Amino acid sequence: MTGRGRPSRATVYGRLDRALAELNQRLGGLPSPHEAREIWDDIWHQEAHHSTALEGNTLVLREVRALLDQGRAVGAKSLREYNEVQGYGDAAQWVYGQALEPDVWHDGNLITLNEVRRIHHAAMTPVWDVAPHPDATEREGPGNFREHDIEPFAEGMTPPDWPLVPSLLGQWVADACALGKQIESGAALSRPLPEELARIHAEFERIHPFIDGNGRTGRLVLNLVLVRLGYPPIIIMKRQRAAYLTALRRADAGDCGSLGELIARAMEENLNRFIVPNVAGPARLVPLAALVDEEFSLAALRQAAQRGRLNAVHGPDGVWRSTRKSVEAYRATKQRRRAETAEAEREVDKFN
Repeated sequence: MTGRGRPSRATVYGRLDRALAELNQRLGGLPSPHEAREIWDDIWHQEAHHSTALEGNTLVLREVRALLDQGRAVGAKSLREYNEVQGYGDAAQWVYGQALEPDVWHDGNLITLNEVRRIHHAAMTPVWDVAPHPDATEREGPGNFREHDIEPFAEGMTPPDWPLVPSLLGQWVADACALGKQIESGAALSRPLPEELARIHAEFERIHPFIDGNGRTGRLVLNLVLVRLGYPPIIIMKRQRAAYLTALRRADAGDCGSLGELIARAMEENLNRFIVPNVAGPARLVPLAALVDEEFSLAALRQAAQRGRLNAVHGPDGVWRSTRKSVEAYRATKQRRRAETAEAEREVDKFN
């Protein structure tokens, strides 16, 4: 249901479609990690922080940055928590590198079973080194499928019996690859793109192929799929944990709408926050949503554009576009006006 002032799901999907078209048609698509290290570093830090926080990790973003960039354990957290973040960061770096510049061993498919296992191995090995799962056998370590049945979750999801995991995950890989071919061919999908992505993500989590670390691995696997298809990776924020779990439960029951909307919003957020502003350059027109910062909200920029105070163009698609250079000029003008107003007030005070 759409709340007051909240855009409808169809509006969110349409907005994402336009943003993706903008990225691919006007801005040349996703940059590689070598072309734009700052972009991927920002995403890497945020994702490692929020995705592990969804599982209960308490490191704050400052501590995550110090750990991933400098190898320093800032704060007084448990070794397990530091290793959770380090493992996730290592796995995410591998995912983004392989997604955009795969090595010679990649077979050309969207994703492989070995890649799923490798992601889990990278993410969970540092954790396993200090705190292995208490119920795991020697054959259930990082990168290996579970040999335990999992009790139904409180949210209602029931993982399959463990002997079925290898064949079910093999079918999941085939299904994801088939979806990728559909998308790349431009063929019509049976449901909106974000809901197809939600479907494969929810199915991976339902299979629950590993004894531990399935949430982290599932989000990394989804991001590998997204980036290989030319889409931005997603970050599910820690504040969205309850909504995310509810959406997963609904998707498991066949309703992928809520999870699809959450994924669509996350894709658009990463486009506007990290990618578009950095690939466009200071003088290239981009949607106002990609120019939002701590000083100017989207509403403030749109109002300035409508009043002619911000140099901007209202496109035939109804989207206002401007440049970083124009926003900086507008910022300088506002600062000058504030300074002039303050000076005038001081002059008045002299005579009072």
